[in-house]
Amino acid sequence: MDVWALTEWGKPLKKIQQPIPVPKGTEVLVKVTHAGVCHSDLHTAEGFYDIGKGQRFYVKDRGIKLPIALGHEILGEIAAFGPDAGSLPIGSPQIVYPWLGCGSCTRCGQEKDNLCASQNGLGTLQNGGFAEYVVVPHSKYLVDLGDLDPAVASTFGCSGITTLSSVSKIMPLPPDEPVLLIGAGGLGLAAISVLQSFGHNFIVTADINDENLAAAAEAGATKTVNTSGPFARDDIIAATNGPVIAVIDFVNSSGTASLINSLVAKGAKWVQVGVMGGSLELSLVGNVFKGLSIFSNITGNLDELRTLVQLAKERKLRPVPVEKMPWNSVNEAMALLKAGKVSGRVVLVK
Repeated sequence: MDVWALTEWGKPLKKIQQPIPVPKGTEVLVKVTHAGVCHSDLHTAEGFYDIGKGQRFYVKDRGIKLPIALGHEILGEIAAFGPDAGSLPIGSPQIVYPWLGCGSCTRCGQEKDNLCASQNGLGTLQNGGFAEYVVVPHSKYLVDLGDLDPAVASTFGCSGITTLSSVSKIMPLPPDEPVLLIGAGGLGLAAISVLQSFGHNFIVTADINDENLAAAAEAGATKTVNTSGPFARDDIIAATNGPVIAVIDFVNSSGTASLINSLVAKGAKWVQVGVMGGSLELSLVGNVFKGLSIFSNITGNLDELRTLVQLAKERKLRPVPVEKMPWNSVNEAMALLKAGKVSGRVVLVK
């Protein structure tokens, strides 16, 4: 099979050939038709994350071995299945849950594989959607596409469930209570859609790029704020009638964290999602007196994928904008994403 693989840290992906896997036991073989491109793919390809104070966390220390096909937003068709997988319709389109764990711990038993200490995710520790085929360990990690747009639905396995999980952490809120979203990229736009599906109607999006902010307004943001200037805090406070009691940071850098810390209200909920990196020094006593709740959100669980797909099938979820590119244009897609020239999500199509 064709595999667009990371073969060297910091270098473009290379197309290599590998044998088509043969599914065993409960495994299901999926032929990839659509694969979203995520900022996490860029970080993995670069080989490290900025963890603050000049330090880096190298992804090879997670156990990643090259070559490997990246891509964890995966949609494809069932191509084959193992003898214990049950009777599955060959050719049926399925959305793949990629955040696989060990399969036997408490977290995996709760279907919270994303919180398993022994990760084995598709596109992170084993071949993902930039390979022609992927192996899914059990059919429970597949959700039927139904009549949804496959390009949009392919993004549900990462950006979709990440935003659903993040939004769930700030709820419940009155529908007219301002929610601040930092970042108007693919995740930020998806969050607007999820908030709207919950009936929320006061969404403030902040970004440093006017084109991204225009996309957020088009997606349904109530107000937008350009935070590239010196009065970013004051502008956000004015837009949100602040201080803010609910904020989701899809950038999560030293700069955005410092900004948020200066404008959150007593009892606020602050969800950290992005991995742009850095650090922030906080007063522990100050946090106690403020009653501040800080959540770190790592993707989403299997039930959240099922919930998200159901919302989409009930037409409660506004589709995020996607830019479709040929599957063989993976390096060009990653370059566009790195340059900040993508509004919404890039999806590779076979």
